[in-house]
Amino acid sequence: QVQLVESGGGLVQAGDSLRLSCAASGRTFSSYAMGWFRQVPGKEREFVAAIAGSGGRTYYADSVKGRFTISRDNAKNTVYLQMISLKPEDSAVYYCAADRVLTISQIAYAYWGQGTQVTVSS
Repeated sequence: QVQLVESGGGLVQAGDSLRLSCAASGRTFSSYAMGWFRQVPGKEREFVAAIAGSGGRTYYADSVKGRFTISRDNAKNTVYLQMISLKPEDSAVYYCAADRVLTISQIAYAYWGQGTQVTVSS
């Protein structure tokens, strides 16, 4: 019932910034908590950030806290991930996901986007 499309990935240098976007279908976007996850080939997908439907509560992985900011614009059915001070170890495919409750557990998310590639060079 919910389709998600990520965009904004690309190739940047260490220390640069990127803003990822995730556009959602449907008319009940504000009812869903949204999360960002990332995955490197050969490694497990890991949690990055999540935000409540209202935007009033957020969670961040320790590895990105202070550098990444998750936000949402419910009028545009869009969630964002602002990334600053990017490091080579941030390189991954970034996925957005939607769920009815705010959680960092990826198994709880019912809907997933196709992913967008972020590559950070040194």
